[in-house]
Amino acid sequence: MDPIKVETLLKVQQLRDQFDNLEKHTQWGIDFVEKYTKFVKERSEIELNYARQIRNLSKKYQPKKKEEDDNKYTWCRAFHSTLNEMNDYAGQHEVIAENMMSQIIAELTRYTQEIKTERKAHFHDGRKAQQQVEASWKQLEACKRKFERDCKEADRAQQYFEKMDADINVTKADVEKARQQAQMRHQMASDSKNEYSSYLQKFNQEQNEHYYTIIPNIFQKIQAMEEKRIERMGESLKTYAEVDRQILPIIGKCLDGITQVAESIEPKNDSSQVIESYKSGFEPPGDVEFEDYGQAMKRTVSETSLTNSRTDSKGDRSSKCKGKTLWPFIKKNKGANPEDFSHLPPEQRRKKLQAKIDDINKDIQKEMDQRDALTKMKEVYIKNPQMGDPNSVDPRLAEIAQNIEKLQAEAQKFEGWLAEVEGRMPVKSDPPKRTSVLYETQNSTPPTNNNCAQDRESPDGSYTEEPSSEVQSKVQPETVESGDEFDDADEEIQPTIGTCKALYPFDGVNEGTISVTEGELLYVIEEDKGDGWTRVRRNEEEEGYVPTSYVEVFLDSNAKDVFSWRRVFLSEDS
Repeated sequence: MDPIKVETLLKVQQLRDQFDNLEKHTQWGIDFVEKYTKFVKERSEIELNYARQIRNLSKKYQPKKKEEDDNKYTWCRAFHSTLNEMNDYAGQHEVIAENMMSQIIAELTRYTQEIKTERKAHFHDGRKAQQQVEASWKQLEACKRKFERDCKEADRAQQYFEKMDADINVTKADVEKARQQAQMRHQMASDSKNEYSSYLQKFNQEQNEHYYTIIPNIFQKIQAMEEKRIERMGESLKTYAEVDRQILPIIGKCLDGITQVAESIEPKNDSSQVIESYKSGFEPPGDVEFEDYGQAMKRTVSETSLTNSRTDSKGDRSSKCKGKTLWPFIKKNKGANPEDFSHLPPEQRRKKLQAKIDDINKDIQKEMDQRDALTKMKEVYIKNPQMGDPNSVDPRLAEIAQNIEKLQAEAQKFEGWLAEVEGRMPVKSDPPKRTSVLYETQNSTPPTNNNCAQDRESPDGSYTEEPSSEVQSKVQPETVESGDEFDDADEEIQPTIGTCKALYPFDGVNEGTISVTEGELLYVIEEDKGDGWTRVRRNEEEEGYVPTSYVEVFLDSNAKDVFSWRRVFLSEDS
């Protein structure tokens, strides 16, 4: 036999009388595995909660819409980038929790159930072997007691026979009966002796087999199970460390990203942005002259001092002095801000007005796109009455025309205020210096001129009544007729903006349509404006409309942008 196996067998034999202690120890080992599993589970929950808190923190400090202007500063951008990096950082802690759940907790839970079943089977076999040995021992004890009892009965029967045989008064029959009883008892004692000897030999064999074969084999299995459990514990601890180690490079990248954005902060650039954002455009006030109340002297102030002075009589000097306030010390009005942003310094006011005009122009462009689409749909309905009633789109067209007119008037009003701030009010004889999309098309009477600068503000937000400050903006935008002239000009230089593939055959029997066959490739020269038709071209001479649902369109985004803006520039040039 292998010496190692012999040594292991001897060690196991040393525990043959410690069956109960081994049972307690193995149960404690399984309890320890469950304890470790619970520890890892709680750690994963901590990681998930930590990641959730980090995400909530990052979301809490994300810039709101009203704070989007802060992105122009490098230090604000660095902080926002840090928030994004922290969001990724939180994601890595979620990865830790997920890996611990799948690689450690799930595996140990499954293994714990397996080892419980295996342990139960081993100790069931051990208890069964012990019960067999105990049953054999009890049977041996019974044989032994029977043998002892039969020997005593044989001795008493022998003594009784001898007594009867020595007594002369006893009949011969009684003596013979006593002799036979003694012989029977001796025979029973002899049989009990043989039975006891046989069971004793059998018990010794079973006992040797129990302590030297059955129990050692069971203990070896228990030992292998215990060693496997300890090995799995070591593997789990190693996996526990590897799960953390795997995410360290990504966390390092997150921290490196924070370091990079921190190093990208430019203090001089940020301070320049502050100056650009808050510069007022005011010029410093002139020197304040000494006023000698002994003589009637007129206080002179530079035109750019932006005081609240007015042309008053000498009798109102006291009230005049109260109205003079140097612009650095003007208190801001705490009420609602005026629509023309007159509460702001000139430079800031100019930026606000320009941004407002850009927003209005975008709204006008949206309305005009809707109008063009509805006009195209109406034309299709006129040519093909079965597709819809042309008059059904008139209410919407009228509503869009009113919206465009209102937006144009609004834009013109802000254009006047902007021209006032820039010091160049447009007049009727001069062409406007600023062009915008709002002058693209006007199908009705031009909107009424607004007195954009009728009320000129003073630096503190009050308004003067000087006639010289009442300037009316008279911008007469050129009207461009919509309809055939626009379409003709558009058709002359209609470029392709993409391609399309016919999904179904189309006859194209109506005017303005073109027939296509299934699978045919065509050029797209005008995308669907919401009317369900797409304008395509087969060659330089064949073009027309096909249902949008009959083709698969592949638009070129650059060509699409060029096409959209080309229409705007054509309208302005006209």
